[in-house]
Amino acid sequence: MRIFLDANILFSAAAPDSSTRAFLNIILRHAKAVTNEHAWEEARRNVELKRPHLIAALNNLKPEIEFSDRFMAVDCPVLPDKDRPIIGGAAASRCTHLWTGDKRHFGPLYGHTIESVKIVSGVMLADEISKKGWCHDR
Repeated sequence: MRIFLDANILFSAAAPDSSTRAFLNIILRHAKAVTNEHAWEEARRNVELKRPHLIAALNNLKPEIEFSDRFMAVDCPVLPDKDRPIIGGAAASRCTHLWTGDKRHFGPLYGHTIESVKIVSGVMLADEISKKGWCHDR
């Protein structure tokens, strides 16, 4: 699996004791986590603004994540322009999943596959990896 991380996932994972970080750690043991500079910079700006004490923790995540500079135009009229680099980056990077907590923009697309990328919430992704047995290893 190649899982593209949206900015809100990176933001949440910046807190080392968060459930998002714990879940990401499980994913990192079994799959490739991917993002792009667009998502990273959005997460970094938000951490700097709302949780500046977590900047170092966010930066510690960077080496564990594959960064892609690939992009493709994706026809998805329900998404605002600011989210197109996310789905376009995930598709061009050959990711199997886009993990996002953005219910407002991506929520209507949860469970749908666009350009071979399945858009999922954390709960949906947890269900998939649980079926693979990833949550039971130590």
